[in-house]
Amino acid sequence: MLLPISRLALVCLASLALSGCLGEESALTAPVSSQVGLARDPKLLVATTRLPVGDPPKKPWFSSERSADLVFAEARLTPPSDSLLGHNGWSIAKVENVDHSNAAQAFAQAAFGHNLLLYIHGYKESFETAATSTIDLSEGIKFGGATGLFTWPSAASTFSYVADRESAMWSRDALEDLLTAIAKTPSGGRIHIVAHSMGTLLTLETLRMLRASGGENAMDRIGAVVLAAPDIDIDLFARGLERLGPDAKKITVISSTNDRALAVSSRLAGGIIRAGAADRERLESLGVRVADASEFGGGIINHDLFLTNKEVQQVIKRAIDRS
Repeated sequence: MLLPISRLALVCLASLALSGCLGEESALTAPVSSQVGLARDPKLLVATTRLPVGDPPKKPWFSSERSADLVFAEARLTPPSDSLLGHNGWSIAKVENVDHSNAAQAFAQAAFGHNLLLYIHGYKESFETAATSTIDLSEGIKFGGATGLFTWPSAASTFSYVADRESAMWSRDALEDLLTAIAKTPSGGRIHIVAHSMGTLLTLETLRMLRASGGENAMDRIGAVVLAAPDIDIDLFARGLERLGPDAKKITVISSTNDRALAVSSRLAGGIIRAGAADRERLESLGVRVADASEFGGGIINHDLFLTNKEVQQVIKRAIDRS
C-alpha cells in the first residue's frame, strides 16, 4: 500500500519488560506508561555485540571488536546546554549497569512498563555515532517511551563494507534473543523498530527468525517497523517479506531514488538495485507502506534523511502513532 510521505509509517520498537515483579506490582498487571522520554529520564538503553572498553566502560565506551555474548548497559546522558562558548548537544556522561550474563532479560527489565523505540544503525558507525543518531531520532519525533539502541560491531571505516555486512549478520542471534526476551514479558509495551541502511538487512533477517521461532505471539509485540534507506538486494527483500507473511504490513520503507550511497552499494552488488532506491510502485507491490523521500534530498549523499529532515521524521512519528 502506498501512502504519501506526510502519512507514512516508521519503525520503532516498543519496549517490554521481564516477567516477574518490579517493586510490589507484577508484570502481568503493570500499566504501560508512555510518558518517559529522554527529557524526563536522560538514559539510553544499550544492547550490543561490541566489546566494552574497560570495566566499567570508559570513552569511547564500546569498540568495534566482537563480544562473544550480548551485552546490556545503560548510557547516562547529559542534556544539551547553552554556554558562553555556544550550544552543546547531547553527550554520554557515563555507561553503567553493564550485564554480560543475562543481557536480554536485563534490557527487558530496564524497559519495563514502557513502549520502546529501538534503533538499529547501519554501515560505518561507531558506538558514539550510533548513540548520537538514536538520541537525535528520539528527540526529533519526541518519543515518550524508553529509547534503546542495538549496536553491532561496525568497523566504522569507509573500507569496511564487506566486514561490516558480516558483523551485522553475525549479530542476528543476539538481536533475536533480545526481541524474544522483550516479547515474552507481559508488560503490555510495544516495540517500535527503526533501522537504517545495512541495519535494515539485520532487522529483516532477525524478524524472519523471530516469526519462525516465536510465531504470531512474538510478532504481536512488534509495533511499527521503519526501514530507512534499506541497503538490501531487492530480490532478497521481496523473499524476506514473503516469509513474514501478514506481518509485512507493519513495515514502512523510507526510500529515495537519488540516494548515492545506495547507488554505490548497487554497483558493488553487481548492479542489483537496493530496496531503498527502488521505485515506489515496485515496493508498494510487495505489500509494504512506502514513503518516497526523493524530493527531500538536497545533499550530496541523501542517505540519512530520517535524521536530518523534519518532514521525514514526521513519517516515523505517524507510523508509530498508527501502530
